[in-house]
Amino acid sequence: MGEVSRNLVVTSLVSVLMAGFVLIYTALTPTQAQQGMIPVTGPTVPSVKGYSEGQEILFIHTEASDPGIARILTDMMGSPVLVVPSLARAPEAMLAHVYVFKNGIKGEGPLGFQPDVFDHPPGTAGYSPLRALNLVTWKDEQAARELRSAAEVKEAEARGEVTIERPGVVINMPLLTWPGGER
Repeated sequence: MGEVSRNLVVTSLVSVLMAGFVLIYTALTPTQAQQGMIPVTGPTVPSVKGYSEGQEILFIHTEASDPGIARILTDMMGSPVLVVPSLARAPEAMLAHVYVFKNGIKGEGPLGFQPDVFDHPPGTAGYSPLRALNLVTWKDEQAARELRSAAEVKEAEARGEVTIERPGVVINMPLLTWPGGER
């Protein structure tokens, strides 16, 4: 009887230790690791809200051709945006567009106004993560409204409501989510 009691005590102790290990592992390990995916252990790049084709999207910015723009984006996100001057020499055929607002509706955009607007999301002709910067300025800030698609931005320009300046800056801005898809 003594050996059976000792075996029960050892088995119980091992079970308690294993249950404790599982609880600690579950509490301290990212959900991805628990589902069999590789855990996130390195640096992460924060996502940013924007618009494409009238829908909310998420994207990141990783590099910019201009040091001033890279600094603004770094300060905005708290994550370094690298300066790569050669991006500005990318051929036009490799570029899609991003519309960044210099005034108008206050918001989460890099200049303190509405979120950025992207043309050509993944899955459409013309998609590229390399984006030519287009700075949008409302002529009458009181008439500003939130624009959510490149078509709306271009319509506002055609009606004379906004001006669009293209300073020759290129930014690497991969989309994480887009209308009808995600990574």
